[in-house]
Amino acid sequence: MGFVTVSPSPHEHTQGSVPKLMYGVLIALLPAFLVSLYVFGIGALIITLTAMVSCLAFEYLIQKYLLKVTPSISDGSALITGILLAFCLPANLPIWLVILGSFVAIAVGKMSFGGLGNNPFNPALVGRVFLFISFPVQLTSWPEPIVNRLSYLDASTGATALATMKEGMKNSESIPEIMAGIPAYTDMFLGKISGSAGEIAAIALLLGLVYMLIRKIITWHIPVSIFLTVTLFTGILWLANPAKNPDPLFHLLSGGLMLGAIFMATDYVTSPMNTRGMLVYGVMIGIITVVIRVFGSYPEGVQFAILIMNAITPLINKYVKPRRFGERLEDG
Repeated sequence: MGFVTVSPSPHEHTQGSVPKLMYGVLIALLPAFLVSLYVFGIGALIITLTAMVSCLAFEYLIQKYLLKVTPSISDGSALITGILLAFCLPANLPIWLVILGSFVAIAVGKMSFGGLGNNPFNPALVGRVFLFISFPVQLTSWPEPIVNRLSYLDASTGATALATMKEGMKNSESIPEIMAGIPAYTDMFLGKISGSAGEIAAIALLLGLVYMLIRKIITWHIPVSIFLTVTLFTGILWLANPAKNPDPLFHLLSGGLMLGAIFMATDYVTSPMNTRGMLVYGVMIGIITVVIRVFGSYPEGVQFAILIMNAITPLINKYVKPRRFGERLEDG
């Protein structure tokens, strides 16, 4: 009897190779990168280049000198990890922290599990959460948009929309009172707000989503199920008590929801392999995100929601399966 060898994920049933798919994602990230350059200037450029170079260097060194395998940095995966990590960080973060986060993302989040196809968690989120837990002050100091594009560490800082909302609710302010101090939805859509370098402009992230859907780099199931779940549950809360809960559009446009749903939750390696599993995965990410945002102490929840569901992905793959080819349905 012969044996069928199944390679590790990502399993992509197209004519495209892994590098081709990865570089397709890089193209989809360009609009968000360009907006970050316009809004935060040199700071966004510095942290993005630092993260990209650091991730490439750490992966090369670990593969060549520790794992003793041929380095595979040309496949584009380390490059995407660097960019996504940078997109999760403030554009005024010191370089040494960006390098540290890159090391954790590659060494701990990826290579310690054997490299691409074996890591259970999204490496960029592993690096980001490590920095957030270890250096909370630096990771919550957000440069203000379009103040001085040539400044970096000395940039003026302000609160994000989510942080302003959480603080106002903590002080028992009404939603209309809190919204008076938050940028308009048009500014949030276009990226004229404080926040992580790559998460601020919904329009740029949605352009990346459209590109990846057209090129069939990803499917709609994960991002759309996340968006619909967040809209449904925050909509219920808003309708029940609009004086205490912001409307669904606020949740969709604020924080890292769109960046996480479009570019991180859809990671080939750490997300379910079939469409039913993807829908379950996306719905659960949406629910956990809303629970953390509304009832938790942190203003943001999507990064934790994705990592939690990364851990549950193997169970989803095991129990949420399509019907086997040739399987007969039981008579009712």
